[in-house]
Parts: sequence; C-alpha cells; structure tokens
Amino acid sequence: MNLMRNTLAAAVLLGAQGLLMSGTVAAADDKCKLEITGNDMMQYDKKDLAIPADCASVTVTIHHAGKLPAAAMGHNWVLVNTPDLTAVANAGMSAGLAANYVADGDKRVLAHTKVIGGGESASVTFATAVLKKGGDYSYLCTFPGHNALMRGKFKFGV
Repeated sequence: MNLMRNTLAAAVLLGAQGLLMSGTVAAADDKCKLEITGNDMMQYDKKDLAIPADCASVTVTIHHAGKLPAAAMGHNWVLVNTPDLTAVANAGMSAGLAANYVADGDKRVLAHTKVIGGGESASVTFATAVLKKGGDYSYLCTFPGHNALMRGKFKFGV
C-alpha cells in the first residue's frame, strides 16, 4: 500500500513539475509576443512596447478596434530606427494602400504589418538580430497623416 501511495505521489509531483516547466516555456514565448490596438480615432492603445534581449524573434499583432474600412481608416504597425520615422512615413504615403503605405524595398523599415480595417488583425514576426540592445526604435502607422498621433517607442533589451 505504501509503495503504491509513494508511486502515486511521485507521479503527481512529476506531473506538476511538467506543468510548471511547460508554463515556464509558454511564459518565455509570451514575452516575445506583443499586441497593440488601433481605433477609428487614430490612436494606438500603447505608447511603448518592450521585449527582453533574450527573445530571438518577436511577433507583433495589431488589432483594429474600429469599424471603418482600411481604405478610410486603415492602420498598420511599422518599426523603424527613430531618426528614420518621418522619412519612412513620407515615403509610405506615395507607396499607396496596395503596398500597405510602405515603400517597396525601404531598408529603413525593420518590420511591418499589412494595413487593416475595422475588426481585422495582422501580425508580423521578425528576428531581433536587426535590433541592438538599448537602440532607439519607434513604431508608427504609415497610413497618410496617422503617424502624427499613432507612434510610440519600441524598447529591446532594456
């Protein structure tokens, strides 16, 4: 009887340890996944996004909480070195909606999502190898005129 009880106790402990370890893995993955929401008032819900330096890649998901279509009030999420923000926004305007308001081949763009309309979501996953720990990064919406309000700081490894 004692042998069976000890075996059962050991199995429960091992199972709990497995759950804890799988939870740790899930938590580690979660810190490398970010979400942000835009709305019909040309606002993001976050002014800052941050990921730790041990993330090899990051996934950013943008949600559009509004109701207007992409052609009228579309939003995207574009990551740049902060000094390039205005130039990337200006270049994006002439790229047009079909190109997600991101100039084709613009090397100043570190990552970006497609433009989405109300009720939609989009994600981008990129390697953090393009980032430097403590670098000066910003994100913005490149839909024409939106970047004046829809921008924020992106922090890596700080």
